[in-house]
Amino acid sequence: MHLKNEQETREAIENWRSASLTVQLSNLRNALESLELDQIHYEQKEHGRGIERCELCLALLQRRIIELENS
Repeated sequence: MHLKNEQETREAIENWRSASLTVQLSNLRNALESLELDQIHYEQKEHGRGIERCELCLALLQRRIIELENS
């Protein structure tokens, strides 16, 4: 899943809550990987808004992964 902004990230996390723990973690990690690649792209282009958007989304995904791993 390609997440474009903070709102889409929040919605995806919410939609994934009904899935099993394994599926949630898989979805979160796949989204995290995609956003990390996006962030690299934006860094190479020196696109500040894109970098910031990726950082916000990455933080949301990482927070949810930590929540799941600690539950």
